[in-house]
Amino acid sequence: MSRQKILITGASSGLGAGMARQFAAKGRDLALCARRLDNLDELKAELTARHPGITVAIAALDVNDHDQVPKVFAELSEEIGGLDCVIVNAGIGKGYPLGGGKLWANKATIETNLVAALVQIETALEVFNASGNGHLVLVSSVLGNVGVPGVKAAYSASKAGVTSLGQSLRAEYPSSGPIKVTVLEPGYIESEMTAKSNSTMLMVDNETGVKAMVEAIEKEKGRAVVPAWPWWPLVEVMKLLPPRLTKRFA
Repeated sequence: MSRQKILITGASSGLGAGMARQFAAKGRDLALCARRLDNLDELKAELTARHPGITVAIAALDVNDHDQVPKVFAELSEEIGGLDCVIVNAGIGKGYPLGGGKLWANKATIETNLVAALVQIETALEVFNASGNGHLVLVSSVLGNVGVPGVKAAYSASKAGVTSLGQSLRAEYPSSGPIKVTVLEPGYIESEMTAKSNSTMLMVDNETGVKAMVEAIEKEKGRAVVPAWPWWPLVEVMKLLPPRLTKRFA
C-alpha cells in the first residue's frame, strides 16, 4: 500500500532527513519534526524546490517533552490533511560504560530512545485507531538483538526495548488488519550518530542505507534488517555470540 501522508520524527538530519528526501522523490506529503527547526527549514526549502507538487509541514519537537508530542502530531496532521504513516525515528547515541560515573548520559539515551518512543507509539496509535487505518514504523537497530558492553550498553538496551514493543504490537495488530506495524533494524548507516561513534565497520552510505529502509517501509514488512546484506545473517550470528565477544560491536 502506498501511504501518502508521512510523519517522521528526528527528521532534521541523518536517517530521518534521508527518508524525507526519498519519500519526497516519490511524491509523498511530509510532516517533519525535530529539535533543530533551522535544519528543518533548510530541508523543507530543499524538498519543495526539488518536488514542488508535495506538501511539507515542519515543527520543532523535543520528543522528551511528552506533553508536546500529541500536540505537534495533531498540528502537523491538520496541516497536511491527515497521517497515513508515522515513523518513530528520533533517537540519540550517548553512552558511557555502566558504573563509570556518567549516569546522565545513559539515562538520556534510555529516555529518548525508549520512553519517548513509547509516547510516540501511543500517540500514533490513537490517531490510527480513530481513523481505522495507518502504518506505524519503529526504527530500532541491529544492536537491539544483543547486549553490547562499554559505551553502547544503554543504547543497545534502549533499542532492544523498541524491538520488544514492536513485537508486542505486531502480535496485537495482525498483518491482515488495517493498522500495520513495522520494526526496522538498521545496521551501520552513515549519519551524524554513526560519525560520532568513530566506527566504520560494515558502514554503508546514507543514501544506500536509507533506500533499504524506505523499501522495507513501502512493503510494510513486519520486521526488516537493513541493509539485508550483510546484516541479516550477521544478526543471526550476533544472537549466538557469548557476551565476551559482543564487545567488537561497541
